[in-house]
This record gives sequence, C-alpha cells and structure tokens, in this order.
Amino acid sequence: MIELTKVSFGYQRGRPLYEGLDLTLSEGSIYGLLGPNGAGKSTLLRLMSGLLYPKAGAIRVGNYVPGDRHPAFLEDTFLVPEEFYMPPVRIRQFVDSNAPFYPRFDRSQMKHYVQEFGLTDDQKLNELSYGQKKKVLIGFGLATNTAVLLMDEPTNGLDIPSKSQFRRLVAGAVDERRIVVISTHQIRDLEALIDPVVILAERSRSRMTVALKASVEEITAKLWFGMVSELDSSRPILYSERAVGGYAIVAENQSGEPSRLDLERLFNTVQAEPQRISQLFSSTSTYAAV
Repeated sequence: MIELTKVSFGYQRGRPLYEGLDLTLSEGSIYGLLGPNGAGKSTLLRLMSGLLYPKAGAIRVGNYVPGDRHPAFLEDTFLVPEEFYMPPVRIRQFVDSNAPFYPRFDRSQMKHYVQEFGLTDDQKLNELSYGQKKKVLIGFGLATNTAVLLMDEPTNGLDIPSKSQFRRLVAGAVDERRIVVISTHQIRDLEALIDPVVILAERSRSRMTVALKASVEEITAKLWFGMVSELDSSRPILYSERAVGGYAIVAENQSGEPSRLDLERLFNTVQAEPQRISQLFSSTSTYAAV
C-alpha cells in the first residue's frame, strides 16, 4: 500500500504545489494518474519513489518511508521515468548489470518482452530510437516484479502497435501484490487499462489536490456519458462539448442508466467542476476549498 498523508511539497519557497494532500493506493490495481500540465504528476511519482522529499506530511510505501532509501524498499520499487539516459551497451549487458539489484527479476520474462517488442538482446542501446529505448526500460521494469511499479508517460514515443502491446503486457504483469501507477496525459492510449482513476485538479492559488479517486464501476454508477441532440434541463449536466450530431455530455447519473466511461470527458469534467465531482464521490476522494 502507498499512503500519502497531509503531504506538502513545492519547488519554490512560498509557492507549494501540494499542501495537505492525502492519497491511498492499494495492491492489485493499475492506477491512472491524470492531471493538467504542471499539476505535478511526475513530482508525485518521485515522492513515492524517494527521489524527492515532502516538505511536510508523511509518505509510506508498505513498511518503508521512501525518503529513507532503505535497500529493501529500493529492491521492491521501480520507476520508469519520462526522460532517461541509457548507457552505450548492449541490451543483455544492461540487464546483466542491473538485474542483480532486484531479487525477483525474471530473465525469461525479460527475454519475452524484448522479443515481443521486436528487439534482440545484442542491440546497442545508444543505437536505438527513443521509442525502442523506452520499450527496453518498460520491459525491464515489468520483469523486476517489484511490488511497486511507477511509470511516467510510458506511451510517449511508442507507435500505435507498440501501445497495444504495452497495454497487453502491463495487464498481464499485475497480480494481487503489485501496485502499478501510470502517469499520463495520453488518456486515449490507456483508457482500457487503468482502473482506478486518480485525477488531479487545482484547489486554489495553483495548489493541486486529488479531486477524484474512483474505480470505473463507481464512476459510471454516478456519472452518465453520452450524446444528446440538444442541451436541456432533463439531466444535471456537468460538462458538454459540441460533437457531430449534437452534444457529448457528462451528467449526474440519477437514474442509474448504464453508459461507457469516456476518460477524456471525465478529465475535462473534473477540471471544470472539481468541487461537485468531489461531493458526488465523497466516499473515495476529498476536496478542500481554501
């Protein structure tokens, strides 16, 4: 379990990015971490991995405080960053050098991922494209079998077939002991993969908060996603946009009518109506106005 309790953090004195942020993530799930540009999604992942330290509050990952950098914590946590450096060595040399740091690393699993992504272990990392390098790092992260796997914009640089492979491989690598957190702004790429959904929104004065944390089932029970020919008062509409043939809307689901989650429109709804969304999902998220 990952627990952030009353966490405050900022890069500049007097300008906190987070203040009093609470968030709990449980095992056996693939969380999607969504938020506007500058919301601090990457910052949250770095706080969870111990690369950054909170100014106030507490963070615990299992039995450990990430900032303590305890060896047992480090060998059970892996972060795939958005920006990274890969040494000028062959893929197999990279694996040989880094796999010993992760006790549950599975070499046969890694070999499968390399083949799945159309690579060979004798290719040099510095001769690969950005997308190919990212595939190697994603495959390595999955093969570590760490309890915590954090991914920052993992589909950036991947072509359409590779994104499909990514979704399939990640879905197959999650078990009841593992927490996967994927930060992304490419919502459509991961719509069928992430559940639950965590969405950041501005609370006040550029300070961010968790405006929504809910499962897909909870979201579609409380919100209705669909098309209408005209906007009227028959539904309590939270968000609407023009579309071919009418309006695409997100409304409060007072009648329990089934619908299919649209992550992009959910994201826009949360940004437009964070307080109302928090009220609707009060059992799964908190929103404190300042």
